[in-house]
Amino acid sequence: MVCAQQQAQYLHQFVLHASLDAVDEVMWSSKDPHLKAVDRFNNLTVTAFVTPGNARFLLLHDGRNDDSIRTFFTEVYEIYLRVILNPLHVATTRITNREFDRKVKLLAKKTL
Repeated sequence: MVCAQQQAQYLHQFVLHASLDAVDEVMWSSKDPHLKAVDRFNNLTVTAFVTPGNARFLLLHDGRNDDSIRTFFTEVYEIYLRVILNPLHVATTRITNREFDRKVKLLAKKTL
């Protein structure tokens, strides 16, 4: 039996994956990497950031503070660059670095 928290987590993942089509549509009409709100589901908003290499960062949130979200995405992008520029990291692999995960979570607590 799946508990309510797991159901919400799966729903959030589904909403984020479903919003990728909206991100693809909006990213070609914008020169800014911060795409703001690209999709909505109930009271949740999906905000996106697309890197020059077409990596997509998505944030599912219920609040609306564009400045803090822009700051969050910009700083996550800097952390992301440090990881992918590491000569030991293979560009097409998943980032499994615990330090990357820790820094992103701390950044989320600080800015969001």
